Amino acid sequence: MKITILSGSPRANSNTLRFSKFIQNVLQESGEHEVSLIDFAHYDLPLVGSAWLSPDTLTPFQQELVAAWGSADLIFLTSPEYNWTATPQIVNTFHLLGTPAFKQLFDGKVFATAGTSNGRGGRQPALDMMTVVNKVISFTNSYSIVSPKLYESHETDKNLDADGQFIGSDVYDRTARAFVQYTLAVAQRWQTPVEA
Repeated sequence: MKITILSGSPRANSNTLRFSKFIQNVLQESGEHEVSLIDFAHYDLPLVGSAWLSPDTLTPFQQELVAAWGSADLIFLTSPEYNWTATPQIVNTFHLLGTPAFKQLFDGKVFATAGTSNGRGGRQPALDMMTVVNKVISFTNSYSIVSPKLYESHETDKNLDADGQFIGSDVYDRTARAFVQYTLAVAQRWQTPVEA
């Protein structure tokens, strides 16, 4: 399966990137998946309403984002919790790319959402991303699904090192892996061709 992880924090070496790398590491353990990770530390999308994106005039970061997302069957969306919501960058991405010109990004996909925190938090950004992506799927008349299981990565910096390797609580490792496995099961079921 082709899988893309969007690490939605604009900060370099963020906790969200740690968690995104953890997901990537878990997915690569089986050797069955082709995994791409897009780091929003390189983010350069204009603000929605101030400009439109054309598939023909994308910057290198935008090309990488659209290519990895467009070819994926499953997309993990991760964001830190900023004032009880997702980052403006990841929400702006959904609004800016949720147009007919980029419909392929929201069609035939499975999405999963996770929020990160260095304390206790992460639920609200995951819920907010779920809401916006579901609305874009509906608006573009696409056939995709957002997995109902979200993940809250609490105390991320105490549980994962900078390379996304587990270093903390067994509960964290068990629940984070369960989130990845559940999401894979939903994606495999969703992506199974229906016989006519």
